Amino acid sequence: MSNDPTITQNDEKFTRNGDSALEPELLIREYQASVWRYLRALGCEQSLADDLTQETFIAVLRRPFVQISPAATSSYLRRVAYHLLVSYRRKHRKMKTTDEIDALDEQWMRWSGEDGRGTEVFDALEECFSRLTERAQLSLRMRFSEDASRERIASKLGITEHGAKNLMQRAKTQLRQCLDGKLQGG
Repeated sequence: MSNDPTITQNDEKFTRNGDSALEPELLIREYQASVWRYLRALGCEQSLADDLTQETFIAVLRRPFVQISPAATSSYLRRVAYHLLVSYRRKHRKMKTTDEIDALDEQWMRWSGEDGRGTEVFDALEECFSRLTERAQLSLRMRFSEDASRERIASKLGITEHGAKNLMQRAKTQLRQCLDGKLQGG
């Protein structure tokens, strides 16, 4: 290896410091969103996912961390986050365990891609979402970002609650079909 502080791995550049440990800023920038999404998939509330994501990186960075591959890094970070979640739930007597953690992790890897960060899926989702009508986009944003009721969505769009329900169902079906086509190479 040359003295170049940048190496290429899976078409990505990872800057390393002198002792071959991945720079903390790069590690966090590259994997923070993925860890947070994983915790949310495990059922964490947004604020708990925020806290546990931060704790995950603190725990990992307390020891020297060496990047083997993006997939290995993502897997390691998920395991640390999972164990922090289990510890939190035990401490607060909010234990909701599953015997299906391996199945969940396997599904997560299928969904999030080889690097475990889900960038391909989110890029496809963003493109598919942009193809929806403005009304459909607004209804889904209100429902899933703001947790708005159908009544509030209907009022904002000037339609009935039933119309809002139908609009969101059609939009979700369109998103699902578009995503399936994009992720299966269509």
